[in-house]
Amino acid sequence: MTNFNPNGAATEESGIFGLPFTKEESSLILMPIPWEATCSYGSGCSEAPRHIYDASKFVELYDIDLKEFYMKGISYIEPNSDIHMLSKKAVELAKPIIEKAGIIDSDPKLTQNRIEIDNMCKKMNEFVFENVSNLLTEGKSVGLLGGDHSVALGSIKAHLEKYPNMGVLQIDAHADLRESFEGLKYSHASVMHNVISETSLKKLVQVGVRGYCQEEYEKSEAMKDRIVTFYDSNIFEKVALGDSWSSICKEIISNLPDEVYISFDIDGLEQSCCPNTGTPVSGGPSYNQALQLIMEISKSGKTIIGFDLVEVACGYQGSESWDAIFAGNLLYKLCGCMMLSKN
Repeated sequence: MTNFNPNGAATEESGIFGLPFTKEESSLILMPIPWEATCSYGSGCSEAPRHIYDASKFVELYDIDLKEFYMKGISYIEPNSDIHMLSKKAVELAKPIIEKAGIIDSDPKLTQNRIEIDNMCKKMNEFVFENVSNLLTEGKSVGLLGGDHSVALGSIKAHLEKYPNMGVLQIDAHADLRESFEGLKYSHASVMHNVISETSLKKLVQVGVRGYCQEEYEKSEAMKDRIVTFYDSNIFEKVALGDSWSSICKEIISNLPDEVYISFDIDGLEQSCCPNTGTPVSGGPSYNQALQLIMEISKSGKTIIGFDLVEVACGYQGSESWDAIFAGNLLYKLCGCMMLSKN
């Protein structure tokens, strides 16, 4: 704690948010996964963890709602360089497939590319699963920092092993329920399909969805016992007819079990929040609306047991972009709400 002043500027040797804690001293570990193998529109989210880390040192620590939660310790693991390099290789292999919208017919080279990409994605998710599992075994809480949304699969699997009755709250512009997208099984657009099909997750609650295909809509309708989708259009129709956002939050929360994992795709929010995100869609809740939802979970008696924050991209300004500082503040609030819910 030497030279740590919560009211002063972050020092050069400090960690994320300017905090002084080591991994051993921290109850919450933030794990960056610099991965964007299957990005289908805008790119750059694999570089987001380092930009968010840098910008986090300008986040104010005191919070009138969360008080001094950070004193329980938050630390950041250095990103794995092998995973970053693997992502770059996968991006190059995926480019010609994505350019053809995944329609590769019998092209032997692109068919081989697709096989290799799937294997690389499996390797990444195995890495995430193993490392998150190890941290949970050590008694740590874990927040994952992407990267594209596909990184969430390994983290959700790891949390399910420890919390088999947990549910997932997905804040997202997209349903991510395609069986595959652009020919790629482990696409960011398929992550929740993979969660549903590869795990025993009992409840997926989606909020803010406004970009989805017929396949995804029909899947959600057919699996209402496991998937509850609060479409953006339905939410704001309720608001227009006089429902309060607080009452809508309570309805959303009533569908969640006692243990909640939050999968937060930044494009779930209105685009002004993070303008460089790779697949923006008009509409969505505001920053304050999303925070109220998460804060009400933490006050409801339910426990937030883990989270991921994904799909942030910072454009040419990098760590000095609005996206980076916005994501840094959102990340801090996610950390606080999770730690508050565990009191």
